[in-house]
Amino acid sequence: MSNCDNSEGDSPSQSERLVRAAEYVRMSTDHQKYSTENQSEAIEHYAKARGIEIVRTYADAGKSGLKIEGRDALRQLIEDVQAGNTDFTVVLVYDVSRWGRFQDADESAYYEYICRRAGISVQYCAEQFENDGSPVSTIVKSIKRAMAGEYSRELSTKVFAGQGRLVEKGYRQGGPAGFGLRRTLIDEHGTIKGVLERGEQKSIQTDRVILTRGPLEEVDLVRKVYQAFVHEGQNESEIAAYLNERGIQTDLRRPWTRGTVHQLLINEKYVGDNVWNRRSFKLKKKRVRNEPGMWIKSQGAF
Repeated sequence: MSNCDNSEGDSPSQSERLVRAAEYVRMSTDHQKYSTENQSEAIEHYAKARGIEIVRTYADAGKSGLKIEGRDALRQLIEDVQAGNTDFTVVLVYDVSRWGRFQDADESAYYEYICRRAGISVQYCAEQFENDGSPVSTIVKSIKRAMAGEYSRELSTKVFAGQGRLVEKGYRQGGPAGFGLRRTLIDEHGTIKGVLERGEQKSIQTDRVILTRGPLEEVDLVRKVYQAFVHEGQNESEIAAYLNERGIQTDLRRPWTRGTVHQLLINEKYVGDNVWNRRSFKLKKKRVRNEPGMWIKSQGAF
């Protein structure tokens, strides 16, 4: 005969029995197939199978996993944990790479340690190991972290090589056209589809962007700037003052300065050359100015 008392007063409710958790989801621009919605769905299935109730969501949409800077949701999660402002004891993440593709694997471990130190465990729902602190899980997790960082390094190299090949073929790789020029969209066969306005981007992967001449009045002004500097002996400040006196603005709708005139005079796109990689910002590291020998150039592209 059972001694259990199943009266309603002594039986804990289902919500009291469930473990409370927060989910962290991240979608980066280099990994679109793992959308935040897909991650949430997988995390939800994982939680239901283990009696876990998801009470809060931290989501970084379209954010790179290379650094914590810019990932407001992860930073908020860590701040909440450190401040004790949590109503959960578990953080659910789709996999190790969604936590981050940190170039230093110790940084990934550090943020997880902050959670663990506060009594909050981090569980990776799509991984084939239990994040239980055992030697096996620790080794596998360390390898996964290193692989996540290496993926970003390999992807950066491949993307750079691909962009370089497109530059050599005469296609524009980002940035405004500049005064007197326009970004023109062409399809894979070279047929012109139209001119992109400032802020517009191509929507079809096989389309390309080239530079073409802008309105005739802008083209004439560019020629006058070169004429004034090369043949009339005017300096850049004098040319800027001349343009401003006549109410002429730059392509950014700003007054001319010595610097903006200088950039117009030294930019090789005005003789039709496509030049890229003057500056680098790889893997979210410090932006650097490259030596001319590292530039990628296609002469007579435009």
